[in-house]
Amino acid sequence: MRLASLRRSTPFRLAMTFGVLFIVTFVISGAIMYHMLRSNLVHEMDTSLHEMNSVIASTYAPDDMEDLVATLNSYANLQTTKDGLYSLVDPKGTRLAGNFTTSRIPPGIHTIMPQDLGLPGSERFRIEVTELGPNLLVVGESFADMDVLLRMVLASLAWAALLVVIAALGGGIFLATRAQRRLDAVARTMVDASNGRLESRIPLQGRNDDLDVVSMQINNALDRLSGLVESMRQVSVDIAHELKTPLNRMKMTLDDAIRYASEGHDVSHLLTDARMESDQINATFEALLRISQIEAGARRQRFEKVDLAEILTFVEEVYANVAEDSGQRLELLTPLSFLIFGDKELLTQMVVNLVENAITHCPTGTRIEMSLRRQRDETILRVSDNGPGIPAGERNKVFRRLYRLDQSRTTPGSGLGLSLVRAIADLHSAHITLADNAPGLAVNVSFRRDQASL
Repeated sequence: MRLASLRRSTPFRLAMTFGVLFIVTFVISGAIMYHMLRSNLVHEMDTSLHEMNSVIASTYAPDDMEDLVATLNSYANLQTTKDGLYSLVDPKGTRLAGNFTTSRIPPGIHTIMPQDLGLPGSERFRIEVTELGPNLLVVGESFADMDVLLRMVLASLAWAALLVVIAALGGGIFLATRAQRRLDAVARTMVDASNGRLESRIPLQGRNDDLDVVSMQINNALDRLSGLVESMRQVSVDIAHELKTPLNRMKMTLDDAIRYASEGHDVSHLLTDARMESDQINATFEALLRISQIEAGARRQRFEKVDLAEILTFVEEVYANVAEDSGQRLELLTPLSFLIFGDKELLTQMVVNLVENAITHCPTGTRIEMSLRRQRDETILRVSDNGPGIPAGERNKVFRRLYRLDQSRTTPGSGLGLSLVRAIADLHSAHITLADNAPGLAVNVSFRRDQASL
């Protein structure tokens, strides 16, 4: 990846931003630590000076200066003026003891330069001045050792800051490059998808981090998009295949009507047949549009509390006589009340389609059952029969739009009933499966417990 491109990337900018924040935080923390260390060292120096001053001053007696002078001279002889200062001066400024002479300085603790004391060098001194009668006692200590320590601390902080800068820049570039590679993979996949290569997917790293989660979501979206595109392609083929025959029949009927009309014959029966073909074609398109509307989710605005047991009871009351007229029997097993948040009209349509499908495609003597039962964290709506069933290899295909089994092509219908059932189930986040009822077919629509609005 070129550096110019890397600098414009969001991961690099984020990494650099956090790197700068980290560096600034480190510098501020170092400055605070340095200030606290310096303050603590000065405080320790002041404490040391005060203790030394107290020890020396304790030897003072107004009428006996010998002990004070001897003690002060002993301290002064142990150190040079570069390390420690000791002085006792009288009111006239004459040095009585110590290793340097100074003018009178106000009592207290002071930081003073050596030039102010008439001493060579550039190291500062911390002195404490105490009045002992008419005399002044001066005890001082050089900042030399403390300054050496503070310079070592500053050097350590400078090297640490340099390492932090290098680590922040290097780590930022490394992390940004890795993140950018993954984002580039996402971009390449989206470009492939936009160019029609819907089989392209984003490679996953297996870390389950945020980029992996986003990549999985995009891959799932591409899976769904690929399925929808394939479904639309299949629908186009199925529409062309299924509607070609009725359109040709209607054309032939109209051609016959035109020919018979030119010969003076009655063509009303031919026009009636043509209208029936037209109605069937319109019904097919209306069903397709209804499925598309349901899949678009527009009906979610009409969701409300619905009891599935009430729907099954209503369907049983309406279609029991219809099944009986066909020599079949429709039964509702003990209904189990289960409230969900959904569209009552569409859920009723779903159950009606399943029951009508069983009545239409099952022979005389078939028993059709509807039931609700709980299983683990699901409630299953079941419509089963003991008819001929559907071969295992055909069970997934029957949900395709306009798909019909060979033995069903002679019966009325458009092949959209189960497609509508699946669309309604998907709208309600339910899972639909077809199973062998041994003999016959069992359709199970599973609703999760979290779909309930109890």
